[in-house]
Amino acid sequence: MKVRLSLSLITACLILTGNLHAQDTTMLTIKDAVEIALKNNYNIRLSQNNAAIAKNNVTPGAAGMLPVVNGQFTSSNSIQDTRQIRADNSINAINNANNTGTNYGANLNWTVFDGFGMFANYDALKQRNNLGQVLLRDTVQATIASVLSSYYDLVNQNEQLKALRGAIAISRVQLRYANDKFKVGRVSRLDVLNAEVNYNTDTANYITQLQAYKTSQIKLNQLMIRDLQSQFKVADTIVVDQKLLLGDILNQAQNQNPAIIASEINKRLAEISLKQVQSTRYPQVAVNGGYTVNNSNTPAGFTKIQKSNGWSYGLTATINIFDGFNQWRRERNAKLQMNSAGIYNDQTKLDVNAQINTLYASYLTGLDLIKLGQSNVVIAKRNLDISLEKYKIGNITPLEIREAQRNYLDAQSKFFAAQYQSKIAEITLKQITATINID
Repeated sequence: MKVRLSLSLITACLILTGNLHAQDTTMLTIKDAVEIALKNNYNIRLSQNNAAIAKNNVTPGAAGMLPVVNGQFTSSNSIQDTRQIRADNSINAINNANNTGTNYGANLNWTVFDGFGMFANYDALKQRNNLGQVLLRDTVQATIASVLSSYYDLVNQNEQLKALRGAIAISRVQLRYANDKFKVGRVSRLDVLNAEVNYNTDTANYITQLQAYKTSQIKLNQLMIRDLQSQFKVADTIVVDQKLLLGDILNQAQNQNPAIIASEINKRLAEISLKQVQSTRYPQVAVNGGYTVNNSNTPAGFTKIQKSNGWSYGLTATINIFDGFNQWRRERNAKLQMNSAGIYNDQTKLDVNAQINTLYASYLTGLDLIKLGQSNVVIAKRNLDISLEKYKIGNITPLEIREAQRNYLDAQSKFFAAQYQSKIAEITLKQITATINID
């Protein structure tokens, strides 16, 4: 008996300590959680860098439209022994002749026509920039959705904790009634032992749920990139937007869904890729020019010192006449890639529509279960209160009151689960249409 009372005392102290600790923590609103995550989340920061790189690449120079100018400088030196026999049989011998030479200047190379390939390159860079922005927005929306889901999971689990604390309180009352009846000889020791088992079982369930709550709290801290052991309180209600319409969601998804937009951009990139391949059928025309200064000193040469400087310029034109049918192969592959991009775009739209329809069905089911569950909780609570009164005066058995208690907990659990189900479906639907708003 002492062991069982000690266990009950310990578990009660654990619950009381948890409650007091929760009272000391600060409230974390859903808006605060999202703002912290948007500021710190690693995926967002990486996506921002990738989007910035794609934006930086949208330049005429990166597309090959601008000339390239290079400066160069060359210096050469040598020391040589020279012996020359001239036509008149005279001999000219020079030892340790120091030969030097310098060459420096600037050269310009500019492709002025490449079969319109440079314009296709520029269009491709702009499309990749658009894709980078789409992926950034998608990352932001996904992060917000993850934070919202984790936050409302905590709200759901916190409600479960409240329900289990209520169950412990009821079991404690039942245990007290059983002890009182045992003292006056109205029940046997078995009823007291059963009441103690029920009390300890409810306490163990609470401790297990508390651990699950702490695990979810760590997950949310991880999403916000802050101390994983940070303690905080969450809101105590889940408000579901009950005004979502399937037709509106489907229409919004066609214009705003990141996956659909990305597939359309990839389709345009495939079309541009074909233009890039076709550009090599045309002549490639480039101009070049430069200014060069040459200085040379050759003591053993016919000209000891020579200096020259001036302009150079020219024009180069090339055309592909025959490359082993590789041009035909590349164009055929580019057309197949265009076809594949179109198929993938259609597949993406179908997948998104299927996902929306599935989620919307879950959303509606959740709304119906919320209405039913709310009514069922009230009925189950009323039944439990009546059962406690009957148990107090001895009109029902411990098994019957335990069943009433179990029904009440089950009603609460289903009600909370329905709220969470509808809220997660709502969040995901808004993520799909890129319309998540926390204001």
